[in-house]
Amino acid sequence: MAEFAICPGSHYGFPGPLSPTLSLTISLPMSLPMSLPMSLLRSDAFLSPLEIDAAVTRALKEDLGRAGDITSIATVPEDTRGRAMLVARKAGVIAGLPLVAATFRRLSPEIEIAPHARDGAAIKAGFKLMMISGNARAILGAERTALNFLGHLSGIATATAAFVERMAHTRARVVCTRKTTPGLRALEKYAVRCGGGTNHRFGLDDAMLIKDNHIAVAGGIKAVLTSAKRAAGHLVKIEIEVDSLDQLKEVLDVGLADVVLIDNFDLASMRKAVALVAGRLVIETSGGITLDTAAAIAETGVDYLSSGALTHSVQNLDVGLDIEM
Repeated sequence: MAEFAICPGSHYGFPGPLSPTLSLTISLPMSLPMSLPMSLLRSDAFLSPLEIDAAVTRALKEDLGRAGDITSIATVPEDTRGRAMLVARKAGVIAGLPLVAATFRRLSPEIEIAPHARDGAAIKAGFKLMMISGNARAILGAERTALNFLGHLSGIATATAAFVERMAHTRARVVCTRKTTPGLRALEKYAVRCGGGTNHRFGLDDAMLIKDNHIAVAGGIKAVLTSAKRAAGHLVKIEIEVDSLDQLKEVLDVGLADVVLIDNFDLASMRKAVALVAGRLVIETSGGITLDTAAAIAETGVDYLSSGALTHSVQNLDVGLDIEM
């Protein structure tokens, strides 16, 4: 159960005013029926209902604080019903509708949700995404949290889709990184998938990624790859970062790696790296990749372009909630 402290006079659905001396803690169900939120997911991009539930609980607890939405409580009678339309103010790719539905239903499980799209949809400005009907206080109390989720995640999906479009004539894929907002990694990586991108590892325990500092501490490329291979389970991939063609040649001589990350190579060096590898390793490239440079980089023959900017530097998609009483 999720507990929210409700101070005197604050109430969602309680009959009559609370005693001025009464302090009440209510328990809200940790798991609302998830059938609708889960049906709003992009069909080929799973997001755990546990992640949705945890994110919504954390965000509402932050926003409602100890006393709830004191403005709505003071100005809107508790039994007032309302209707609101969720609208995209700008064109983009949508991600986050399951969190929107879960946010509203967390404050009022009886709220009715009528979606007009699902995650991954490319929509035009002015598109009506969802109708929300029910307790007006709950709609107003959940509004900002729901819009924060939708705007942020749709911004990521929209930016990712732009990269995918620029690279569509090649076989290369764009991937995100671990440069994510603390606590929102699963959501942000899901948004990348909604935009047609691919995920890099979710955490340090997914796969081995040997960086320059690992090489320095371990005593060189041969030493670090030997140690990594000895420890890796049979399903664990090993990736190693190189910053020169000479390092790449040493990695190829040693073997043991599955993927090589060529970091901050210029286009000519990327093409040479692709020729040297000759299909023996998967090639990922990173470092200053932008929408303007993505196509040229993809055309060098690399397999993956990794960009932290997909999650840490995107602009929110402009979305809004229009009340229709």
